[in-house]
Amino acid sequence: MYNPFTLEDKTIFITGASSGIGKAIAIECSKLGAKVIITGRNEKRLNDTFNQLEGDGHDKVIADLSKLDEIPQLVKDLPVLDGCVNNAGIAKTILTSFISIDSLEEIIQINTIAPILLTQQLLKQKKIKKDSSIVFTSSISGNRIASLGNVLYSTSKGAINGFVKNAALDLAPKKIRVNSVTPGMIQTEIYSEGLISQEQLLEDAKKYPLKRYGKPEEVAYAIIYLLSDASAWVTGTNLLIDGGFTLQ
Repeated sequence: MYNPFTLEDKTIFITGASSGIGKAIAIECSKLGAKVIITGRNEKRLNDTFNQLEGDGHDKVIADLSKLDEIPQLVKDLPVLDGCVNNAGIAKTILTSFISIDSLEEIIQINTIAPILLTQQLLKQKKIKKDSSIVFTSSISGNRIASLGNVLYSTSKGAINGFVKNAALDLAPKKIRVNSVTPGMIQTEIYSEGLISQEQLLEDAKKYPLKRYGKPEEVAYAIIYLLSDASAWVTGTNLLIDGGFTLQ
């Protein structure tokens, strides 16, 4: 059956695959025929993702991307890739007046510096093919909205959005595409841990024209489009996935 979104015969590397959006990306990519290599810090949760992958030939690597000096070796151990999804990231609520050097370094190091260095190493070590695709998971907090206490997270994602556009231009002669997705609020495990009540979540979801949060797999489908040959003429774009939130 004809499918322009197939990932058959493609090897895809996905960071932050132990939960949430990254887990959904890995599983959905495997369903479309990709050979998936996943990485994350939590071995137990990464194994859970790995066990849900469909097909054969997949691999997993326990890695902490906050350890920047270990990124070159991580890349060295990878096969040559058809695609890379820079998805790993953290969020932390801090008001501007309470920013510390430690908190600034932590967020920027994991959300911004690590994926940029990973991309640089893929290129330097020739681990990314011609006609390949590099995708970053960004956020509407990076360039479209602001919220109290979100200053560092927004800063880290805003920098990624700038990197994507410039890297796309740099790498176009190599036929390597660079894009990002910017999700709104996505229903992931963090919201079932009791930190925010169900009533608060339901009330907040009413702010979205579609009256609900997104699902991890809905972000995964957009990333699959950017990884597939269906988006062969798409680079430097930022794909908005927010249930209409930023229309208001």
